[in-house]
Amino acid sequence: MPIPLFNSIASWILKKRIHQMELFMKYPIEVQNELLQNLLHTAAQTDIGIKYEFETIKNYAIFKERVPVSTYESIESDIERCRQGAQNIFWPSSIKWFAKSSGTTNAKSKFIPVSTESLEDCHYKAGKDMLCLYFNNNEDSQLLTGKSLRLGGSNELYNKNNSYFGDLSSIIIQNLPFWAELSSTPSNKTSLLPDWETKMRAIVAESIPEKVTSLAGIPSWMLVLLQNVLKETGKQNITEVWPEAEVYFHGGVSFKPYRELYKNLFPKSDFRFYEIYNASEGFFGIQDRNDSDELLLMLDYGIFYEFIPFQGEDKEEGDIIPLSEVALDTNYALVITTNGGLWRYRIGDTIRFTSLSPYRIQVTGRTKHYINVFGEELIIDNAEKALTQVCTQTQSTVSNFTAAPIFMEKNRKGAHEWIIEFEREPEDLNHFSLLLDKALQQQNSDYEAKRYKNMTLQPLQIHKARRGLFYQWLSQKGKLGGQHKVPRLSNSRTVLEELLDLNN
Repeated sequence: MPIPLFNSIASWILKKRIHQMELFMKYPIEVQNELLQNLLHTAAQTDIGIKYEFETIKNYAIFKERVPVSTYESIESDIERCRQGAQNIFWPSSIKWFAKSSGTTNAKSKFIPVSTESLEDCHYKAGKDMLCLYFNNNEDSQLLTGKSLRLGGSNELYNKNNSYFGDLSSIIIQNLPFWAELSSTPSNKTSLLPDWETKMRAIVAESIPEKVTSLAGIPSWMLVLLQNVLKETGKQNITEVWPEAEVYFHGGVSFKPYRELYKNLFPKSDFRFYEIYNASEGFFGIQDRNDSDELLLMLDYGIFYEFIPFQGEDKEEGDIIPLSEVALDTNYALVITTNGGLWRYRIGDTIRFTSLSPYRIQVTGRTKHYINVFGEELIIDNAEKALTQVCTQTQSTVSNFTAAPIFMEKNRKGAHEWIIEFEREPEDLNHFSLLLDKALQQQNSDYEAKRYKNMTLQPLQIHKARRGLFYQWLSQKGKLGGQHKVPRLSNSRTVLEELLDLNN
C-alpha cells in the first residue's frame, strides 16, 4: 500500500475514537461512576477486595468511607510480595511488570505494578488517542508517512520469579506489537539498551538517516539527544536534519522552561507541540487543541479520580472529593484508583482545573516539591511561570534550575537561593535576579508578603551553573535518562549544596 494512502486510512480509523471521547465529555460523572463499579467488581475476589468487601460497595460514598487513601509506603510490602511471585493481591490478572519510578532523584525507587489491562486500556489506548486528537486538529498531517523518534528507558530482569522492572516507557516498548517498531526509530534493541551514553550514540546513528515526522519523550532528555544530533550533523537546527518533522509530543516535566529552546530547534511556523500527562501509575491527560496549555482529563482509561485541596503537606488539607465537586483554579493533590491495582493512591502530583466542561487541567507540581520555610508557599508552577516571564524580558533561555532556602541565622534573614543553567545567558545576571524576584512576587502573594520591605525574606540569590552541570550531577547519581529529573524546589539544601560544590 502506498505510504500516503496508508496515512489517510490510518488517520481516518484513529479519528473514529473522537465520538467515544465526546461521550465522556458529555457524561463525565456517569462515566466515572460506572468505571468505579467495574473496577470494584473486577477486583472483588482479590486480597484487597475481600478485605474491604468490594462486593457490597454500591456507590462512591461507601467506597470513600470504607477504603483508605494509600501511599507507596503503605502498600510497599504487598508490592514486594507480588514481585516475589504472589498474585491476586490487588488485581486479578497476573502482574509481572513493574514500572520503576523515583519521581525525583531520591535514592529510593518505587515499583508500580503494571497489569495487562493498564497497558492495553490505558497506556496503549492513550497513545492512539494522542494521534487521534492530533489528526483531528490537523487534517493535512502526514505524520504516518515517516517515523516517530522515541526516547525511552531500559528494562532489567529482577530475581528468578519472572518479574521485570524498568522505566514505564521501556515496558511499553517491550510489549508493543511487532508492527509498531516499523513506524518508530530507533529499534527496540537500541531503545532498551541499559547504558545511557551507549544508547545515546546508537540512537543518533540510527535516527539521523530516517524520515522522522514526529518525536516523543521527556523534554530534558530529548534536548540532550537533539543537541547530539546537531553536533553529529553540523546543522543549525533540527528542521534541517528532519524537514518533514511536524510535532513533538512531550510530557514528564513542565515544558515552560524548554519552550523557547525547542522553538529554536524547530523554527518552522507550523511545527506543533503537544503535551501529554502520563506517569508510571497511569495516563491521565492529553492536549486536545492546537497551541493550548490545557490537557483534556481522560475519563475512560480505567482510572477513577479523586482530589484533595492542597496547600502544602504541613497544612491541614480539605476533604477528599470526587470529580463532580472540583472547582476552577484550586490546587488539588491527585488520588487515583486504577486497573493496575492501585486503590485510592496518592500519586504525588498536583493539578488545577482550567475548565469544567469538558474537564481540562494543568499540572502544577509535586506535593513534596515546594519551598515553604518562611510561609511563602512557593510551588513549581509559580517558579516556572516567573522564569518564563523573565526569560522573555531578558531574551535568555534556561535549560535547568533548582532552588532552596537560605535559613535564618542569628541576625541574618532568610532568602531563596537558585542555581540556573542557561542555554542563552542574560546580559546582566543581577538584573535578571531583580526581575525574577519581582515576577515571583507577582505570581505568589505569600512570597510578596514575606518580601515586603525585606522584613522576612531578603532578595533571592542566583548562581550561574556551568554548561552541563545538571547532566554531570545526574550522571554521578546514576540517574541518566528515563524519568529521572532534578527537583526544582526543595525545603532542604541538600541538592543545591551538591550542585554548588560541583559547580565550583
